[in-house]
Amino acid sequence: MQHEKPSLSATLANNLARQITEGVLRAGDKLPSIREYAEANGCSKNTVISAFDTLTANGLIEPRRGAGFFVASVTKTPQQDEDAPTLDRAMDSVWLMREQLQSKPDFLNLGEGFPPVAWLEETRLDHFHQRVVRTGVASLFRYGSRFGYLPLRQHLQQKLAGYEIEAAPQQIVLTHGANQAMDMVVRYFVRAGDTVIVDDPGYYALFGKLKLSGANIVGVPRGVDGPDIAALEERLKTHRPRLFFTQSVGHNPTATDISAAKAHRILQLAEAHDLIVVENDALADLKPRSATRICALDQLRRTIYVGSFSKSVSAALRVGFLACDADLASDLADVKMLTHVSSSEYCERTLDAIVSDGHFLRHTNRLQERLKRATATGVEALTRLNATIFKLSEQSLYLWARLPGRDDSIAFAKEMLEKHVILAPGTIFSAHANSVSPWFRFNVAYLGDPRFEKALGL
Repeated sequence: MQHEKPSLSATLANNLARQITEGVLRAGDKLPSIREYAEANGCSKNTVISAFDTLTANGLIEPRRGAGFFVASVTKTPQQDEDAPTLDRAMDSVWLMREQLQSKPDFLNLGEGFPPVAWLEETRLDHFHQRVVRTGVASLFRYGSRFGYLPLRQHLQQKLAGYEIEAAPQQIVLTHGANQAMDMVVRYFVRAGDTVIVDDPGYYALFGKLKLSGANIVGVPRGVDGPDIAALEERLKTHRPRLFFTQSVGHNPTATDISAAKAHRILQLAEAHDLIVVENDALADLKPRSATRICALDQLRRTIYVGSFSKSVSAALRVGFLACDADLASDLADVKMLTHVSSSEYCERTLDAIVSDGHFLRHTNRLQERLKRATATGVEALTRLNATIFKLSEQSLYLWARLPGRDDSIAFAKEMLEKHVILAPGTIFSAHANSVSPWFRFNVAYLGDPRFEKALGL
């Protein structure tokens, strides 16, 4: 006897309930309005009202007259206490994002996702403020274009041409970083219950976005030269997904680059299965231009390119972009307008001033040289610890490695927190959060710090 598929309202209610119980939504958080939630999920207001009624009846949310719906206050257990030690928090993607956004001078953050501040300070953001004010003072007081600042998009056209990707300015949409770009793609394509294919291991923040949308996340194992093609083909036949999120260059977390043969095969499969490939290239400025990119082979027919300057200029500027087919770019610009009105033209003008300056190319060249030295130091440090490195790299922000006798990365990460060392456990990067992983993502810039070996008792 077949089980009936749950109604859309039940699916929405279950997704929100899971987000509340897992702590993604916390007591007192305001939910999107019924209209906003209906638009985001492509359903009627009545469907959302039914889902909210279910959650209200279960005591998970509460209506407040004239203000909307809020996550209900519940009696806190010791694990829910906001003042509870970090060790008591769940080791999930939200936890790792919180840790990366905090400044803890007395901690060694081997799980850091960015280059050291000292590597980026030479861009001297303060030098460009007056130039932006002189040439675009109006941008300080009004919204920008839905596509973003045109001169910066024109510079990005040149940047992409350096990767052999042809994209006109009307094919480029500026965003609040790569994360908003991926969020816009998810909002446009994904409805509750849809299957989305991802790298496994892969980018943990993307998994969080997909869970919020109610997507069914299916992972494709990542090899040393890219996704497992046989596994990808099997999942395409079984699940018939619309999207595949992947990272071809400097893969986060494994530090792998895709081979040309695999990139070609992925595009063949995309054509056969009506698949769109979303290529996240957030580490582009830290890697050689000659690296294989799927978008360069496809020229944005079945691909969406996502870029960022968080790793090479500043995460604080929050400027990223996506490039795709012109019609799709226009639609995604509308999604951006509906959800955020516009991106920051002031930040975009600042970034344009930076990348237009001849110093920027020298800066990125120095970044890559620093990264080469740090990668060599990181490999030496892990070798001394008898670690197994997934893929030896000459130039990568991360190394994916396992330590002898440490088969549960979550347990070991908790142990290291007590010694003021923050690790990025492999389980967080898995598409299946209940898995146990012995792997860790290490930031090479910090592996030479003697505090790690001291914490290990060596």
